[in-house]
Formats: sequence, C-alpha cells, structure tokens
Amino acid sequence: MKIARMGVIAAAILAAATVTWAQKPDFSGTWTLDQAGAQAGGRGGGALGNGPATVRQTADALTIERTMGDAQVTLTYKLDGTDSRNMMTFPGGQQADSLSTARWDGPKLTIVTKQEVGGQVTESTQVWTVEGNTLTVETTNSRGTQKRIYKKQ
Repeated sequence: MKIARMGVIAAAILAAATVTWAQKPDFSGTWTLDQAGAQAGGRGGGALGNGPATVRQTADALTIERTMGDAQVTLTYKLDGTDSRNMMTFPGGQQADSLSTARWDGPKLTIVTKQEVGGQVTESTQVWTVEGNTLTVETTNSRGTQKRIYKKQ
C-alpha cells in the first residue's frame, strides 16, 4: 500500500514538472531596447529593431508592430512550425520578401528567416527568451551573433 502511494505521488510530481516545462512564455508587451545591454554593431536589430516594438502573442501567432523610418512595419510569425511570409521595406524603398519558420525549443522561440534582397538570399536565426520584464533576442547571421536586451514598458 505504501509503495503504491509513493508511486502515485511520484507520478503526480513528474506530471506537474512536465506541464511546467511545456508551458510556453508569453512575449506580449511593448519592448524598448536596453541601451546598457545593447551590443555595438549590426543594422536594425532584427524583428524588434531598436524599439519600441509591440508584440502580440496568441496560441497560433506572434505579431510584431514597430516603426522603421517613416513606415509602420507589421511582421507575423505562425507558431505551429509552418512558413510565414512577410514583406519588409528598407530605407530608400527597397523591398525584401522574407520566409520564416518559428518553432519552440522548450521556453525558447527560434525564428529562422530567409530573405532575398537585390537577388541575394540571406538567412538569419533569432532565439527569443524572456525572464520577467526582460526579453533577450540573439540574432545570428552572416555577420555573426548579436545579443539585444529589451525591457517591457
């Protein structure tokens, strides 16, 4: 009887730990670049740029809204691992069609984007993590890896 009870308790603890691990963080909020935590170099800072950027997250999608120059930019990423298509307009009017795939790796969100600009295809990977009111986005591309830290407003 005692062994059976211990087995039930152990199963309950394991189930609770699994549910806790499986929970995905919510990146929703308005985020501003933490200048003290910013790394030098890079251009634009990826999807969130230099902020502020507003992120809305549902069970199915992550939507980012920010201003880039005079333009309002909205990017939407499906969270089910299927492709998401976004169009970016750069200063000077040059446009780039981007194809992204977002996937969860435990509490981290990884977004891989392929973009064609001027006939040249580039690829970048963003890894998003959040802890409290701090969002960290590590972007890796042909220029290396850049880590940006954002604070929730």
